[in-house]
This record gives sequence, C-alpha cells and structure tokens, in this order.
Amino acid sequence: MITTLKGKLGALAFAGTIGLAVPAIAEEISVSNWGITMYGAPYAVAMEKGFFRQAGVDITGILTSKGGGTTVRNVLAGGLPYGEVALAAAITAIRSGTDIKIVNSGVNTVADILWVTMPNSDVKSIKDLVGRKLAITSPKSVTDMLTIMVLEASGIPLDKVERPALGSIGAGLTALESGSVQAAVIIDPVWSARKDRYRALFYVKDVLPPMNQMVGITTSEFARAQPQKLRAIIAGRRMGVDFIYANPKESALIVAKAYNLKPEVVEATINNLLPLRYWSRGEFDLKGMNEMVRGLKIIGEVTGEVDWDKIIDRSFLPADLRGGS
Repeated sequence: MITTLKGKLGALAFAGTIGLAVPAIAEEISVSNWGITMYGAPYAVAMEKGFFRQAGVDITGILTSKGGGTTVRNVLAGGLPYGEVALAAAITAIRSGTDIKIVNSGVNTVADILWVTMPNSDVKSIKDLVGRKLAITSPKSVTDMLTIMVLEASGIPLDKVERPALGSIGAGLTALESGSVQAAVIIDPVWSARKDRYRALFYVKDVLPPMNQMVGITTSEFARAQPQKLRAIIAGRRMGVDFIYANPKESALIVAKAYNLKPEVVEATINNLLPLRYWSRGEFDLKGMNEMVRGLKIIGEVTGEVDWDKIIDRSFLPADLRGGS
C-alpha cells in the first residue's frame, strides 16, 4: 500500500478450519502486489503445500495488480470473488456503494515500511530532517499519511520538512542516491536485498502504534451463495500463515520460487517479519484498523466515523478468531 490509496488495494486469502467432501475445481483469487510485497506469502505457501485443496478449494493461481481499485475490480470480475486489499481501498469501495464485505484481516501492521538514508549521511534521526527533504510516493498516499503522522508524533512542524512526491519507491531511492533527498521510503523484500546500500533512519513501527494494512474482502453475493468455499479459502490461508511461523526456512524457498526472488533475500525478509507477527491468521485488530482510519482522515481519504459492525462479517472465521479487539 505504498502508492496512492485509490490506486492501491491488495488481495490475500485468509484462514479458518473446514474440510469439504466435494471435489475442488481449480480457481484463482486476487492478491494485491503479488510477487512484490510479502502480503501474498501465505497464499504461495498454501498453494504449494496443498492447504487450499485440503480445506476444500483448489486455488491454483493468483490474479494481481498494483493495488487499489484495480484489485477491487479484479475481485468483482475475475476468478473467485475474493481478494486481499488495502483497508483504505475496501473502505473507499464500500462507501462508494460497492456491495462487498470485509471477512478477514491479512496484515495487522506496517512493520515492513521504513525510511532510509545513505550510510555516510549526517542525518542520524528524524529530528535531523528539519530543513531537509523526505521523499514520499504521491499526495494522499500511504507514504504521505505516514510521514505526516511520524513528524507530528516527533513534534516536528510539517512546514519544517519538505516532502517531495516522486512517484514510486524506486524513484525515491534514486533521488536519495543522487543527493536530491535525504530520506526515502523502502519496504521488504527490497530492504533485505539492499541493506548494504542504505542505512535505516526510522521504522514506522517504532514511532506509531500498530495499524492495519490489508484485509480480505468478498462480494455479498458470493458470501451468500458459497459460504463453504469462502470458509475454505480462509482456512487454507490460515494454514499457510501457521506454516510460515513454524517453518520459515522452507517457507522462504516456496515464496522465493513463486516470486522469482533469491531465497536468501526472502529468508531474511521473513526473519525480519516473524517477531512482528506480520501476517494475521485472520483475526481482526480493531485498534489497528481505527489507527489506519485516523491516518486516512488526516489526508482526507475518510470522513466521519467507520461502523465496523456494518462492513465486517466475522461469520466466515473459525470461532477462535471471531473475537477481535
């Protein structure tokens, strides 16, 4: 969820426990930024290990996009109508009248997002950014939102730090290396692949409370017509999450193959994310969701209050994950 929020929504399936006796038909679901970010790791593992088939649905492929409304449209139009999208995109779609429900959580943290500087830079802390340039991707993007929140939390007036919008993570890193900006955003697994080129300046997780990134969505029609299949998707993803936590090394090999990345890079990334409990098993963290909404209000992407009871359907989660907090 690094680009503009309306162009950024992710797809990931999630997990419960169910077994079906009917034969499974090969099908596809949607996952935002598949092959790029780590949102999709549980799906890669669940497909490779046969967890989806074990649960009663044969997911054999992933439809992907850069996120946002594109992923929502994929959910509505292609493959099974299920996907994991950015929470902001789900809220935007629902408020625009799209008949979808949030049925599970995917990623309950922004722990994979950080800003870096050059190793020899005299910028040693957030305070040193006063009078300097801190790159974001685009106005009203998650990077725009997070930098506003980080600066405010650090007691730094927004007009004291210039925040140029450079269009992409890659463009920001290029500007950093050329000296045009003094800090740029990066995410895993790019960070794990390039740690020797940059120095971490601040991790968002060290400055701000936990906030939800990704949720699973489906159409109300699919939820009514095929509830068992939806529960099976959730179950398969949950098994994938549990396998990652229990077997990180094997999981890294699976994800590296699916993403066409170096195994050592994926292994380093997974090891970074494990202690943060990066992947939700499906349970909701309402505090983290409300914190994301607070940020979305800051950049004008959300107005008014969000009534979670109206847009979340917990009934497809296994009983032990329905509580929320």
